[in-house]
Amino acid sequence: MKHLLKLLDCSSEEIISILDLADQLKYERKNGIPHPHLAGKSIGLIFEKSSTRTRVSFETGIYQLGGQPIFLSSRDLQIGRGEPVQDTARVLSRYLDGIMIRTFAQQEVEDLARYGTIPIINGLTDFCHPCQVLADLMTIRERYATLEGIKLAYIGDGNNMTNSLIVGGLKTGMTVSAARPEGYPPAPIVPEFAQGTPNFELTTDPKTAVAGADVVYTDTWASMGQEAEKEARIKAFQGYQVNDELMAFAKPEAMVQHCLPAYRGQEITDEVFEAHADELFEEAENRLHAQKAVMVLLMKDEK
Repeated sequence: MKHLLKLLDCSSEEIISILDLADQLKYERKNGIPHPHLAGKSIGLIFEKSSTRTRVSFETGIYQLGGQPIFLSSRDLQIGRGEPVQDTARVLSRYLDGIMIRTFAQQEVEDLARYGTIPIINGLTDFCHPCQVLADLMTIRERYATLEGIKLAYIGDGNNMTNSLIVGGLKTGMTVSAARPEGYPPAPIVPEFAQGTPNFELTTDPKTAVAGADVVYTDTWASMGQEAEKEARIKAFQGYQVNDELMAFAKPEAMVQHCLPAYRGQEITDEVFEAHADELFEEAENRLHAQKAVMVLLMKDEK
């Protein structure tokens, strides 16, 4: 694995190897065991979309690995003023040991990998969010000790989270059921990937999706860049809220996941959020450990 651009590129074995290393790094961190695998390394963190969890977890993670983060907003780079991404990729490859980018277009991430000579990590695009889903899979596996046969129900927009959860879940042996309103489907390539898989269901009925679920997952109804659609989306997603009534269709001990930030009273009620707060914030913490694993696997020198 040279880059982390999207989970569609990863084999099942590669995903599991990331999760295994993340577990190890988390154990070491919790027990005060240093792991400076990336001493002397620098990673550039390009943010064309704002962030809380992505920025803090990557900056903290590379520091704990012995390396140095360099925060680069679109205001700081010539790429924000029209320099071609291929030129930026070739310049930064001569300064840095890796790049994490959080942006809009998936093609920009792909181009960085095509023209650069260092590992590229997708911190989020409009198409996918692989780092978040690695943390989600890690959290689910911590709870159930396996991913094989676990049912994940996603309720909400067919967005980057839906795309990545379907791919990541199916590649690790999970059953995935996604419910969204008509007109808000996942990217076409994702159902194509899942076609013929008996462990995948795409529906418009949240209750059908959640029935017998071990994990219920939701996300904001209006992602960054969709603010102008917010009111229309709130109307379209009525009936897709994760609340006590919907949770009654899941298994009694089902866990709840959300990539955050959560808009309580919209996609999830305050009551459900608080009842599952420990799971939700463990999931948020695991962004740190999963991303550290990705950085180590991509950026550590082979001996």
